[in-house]
Amino acid sequence: MIDGLPPYPAYKDSGVPWLGKVPEHWEVVPLKRLAWFKSGAGFPVHYQGETSAEIPFFKVSDMNIRGNEKYLHVCANTVSMAVAQDLGATVLPAGTIVFPKVGGALLTNKRRIAANQCCIDNNMMGCVVRNGNRDFLFLIMNYIDLGQIAKPGPVPAISEGEVREIRVALPSAPEQTAIVRFLDYKDRRIRRSIRAKQKLIKLLEEYRQALIHQAVTGKIDVRTGKPYSAYKDSGVPWLGHVLEHWELKPLKRFVRLNASVLAETTPADYEFRYIDIGTVGTGFLTREPQRLRFGNAPSRARRVLHQGDTIISTVRTYLKAVYFVDKDPEALVCSTGFAVLTPGPSTQPKYVSYLVQSNTFTDRVTAESVGTAYPAIAEGRLGSFYVPVPPLPEQTAIVEYLDAETAKLDAAIAAARREIELLREYRERLIADVVTGKVNVREVAAQLPEEPPEEEAGTDEEEPVAEELATVDSQEESNGEE
Repeated sequence: MIDGLPPYPAYKDSGVPWLGKVPEHWEVVPLKRLAWFKSGAGFPVHYQGETSAEIPFFKVSDMNIRGNEKYLHVCANTVSMAVAQDLGATVLPAGTIVFPKVGGALLTNKRRIAANQCCIDNNMMGCVVRNGNRDFLFLIMNYIDLGQIAKPGPVPAISEGEVREIRVALPSAPEQTAIVRFLDYKDRRIRRSIRAKQKLIKLLEEYRQALIHQAVTGKIDVRTGKPYSAYKDSGVPWLGHVLEHWELKPLKRFVRLNASVLAETTPADYEFRYIDIGTVGTGFLTREPQRLRFGNAPSRARRVLHQGDTIISTVRTYLKAVYFVDKDPEALVCSTGFAVLTPGPSTQPKYVSYLVQSNTFTDRVTAESVGTAYPAIAEGRLGSFYVPVPPLPEQTAIVEYLDAETAKLDAAIAAARREIELLREYRERLIADVVTGKVNVREVAAQLPEEPPEEEAGTDEEEPVAEELATVDSQEESNGEE
């Protein structure tokens, strides 16, 4: 229970295990009493790509577009009323609460509110309020963990019928208003704190990238802290001038690409740790690799990693996912959505990682990628990029310098990320305790100052998290949406 907030004077058993006890005067009702639910429609590829029709057609990936953090405004696809009818897609009214209903995206428990009438695809479901306070119902839907209710199996899913029967605790209309007022007030302050920490992280990451760029492009001599004395034109427009005594090589002549793969004859019970796109940030892992057996692993889990390898994403390249394997990995495998760069004998392994983390390189990869929803670059094209290659002693000096400088920045970034994580955990706990009646906020809400309503365009929202983007995108890809 959240400290400082009193409980209600009397409680009763809700009869719902995950709800527990609720205030004595609250009702316990199925969601169908409050709203009707409608699944989305299939959205064939040949209908996608239109952006000027009158009805937005949202897909799961649209939930993570900047500006869609709470209210869905921005979408990649629109349809006409005639196309919606051809697809059998219900046109949902503005204010509909939408959420993923299948696969890994369901497990993220994301909820959004449609700012305008819209259609949704068949990986999503809409909740249209018919009784009560829409904002209170949005809070309830945020609290419900559909992953605990969904059908078990390799692809979790939930149906309209199952959602309709979920029982929730319902206070009176005035109490719903008080709860919404209190949580809105607290949520604004939590989001402001999170945004401030996200801005700090962005500044630290930009400084980190500037250090890497200066070092791997020879803008400074890391041994002296000063520029080198002689430069030459690289002949590569995006590289500009490079050091006179450094070589220029295609990446594929500097490293080996995808040197080791799991054979299709690998025993089904072979166990390994799996890195997918959602596991990797720029220079770090966002979470621990998943343990899998070959027999039930996705077909893209094929590229074997060894100590000293660097991986760089070749799909969804806007994520700039790069990771260096600095320790002897125990049965570590990555997705075929990465290119694996294995250094040669005259190469400092970690220099390769810093080189491909630099903005000069990642920006080029992004610029050369093809596709809108899932931009990707061919590995042959990646391998053809010319890169600056200093002598081995200078590679070692660059790595030692960057290790020392980025360690301090990485520690500060990790601390800020942890603070954001704690704030989000606090918010989730606060919402859970308030909407289930574990604490009574009526008196506190009545004393809160009046505040102007926030814009629905999402300008005051938190940044979406990179691994969340990758998780949702990966789910759509595995569902065959593209």
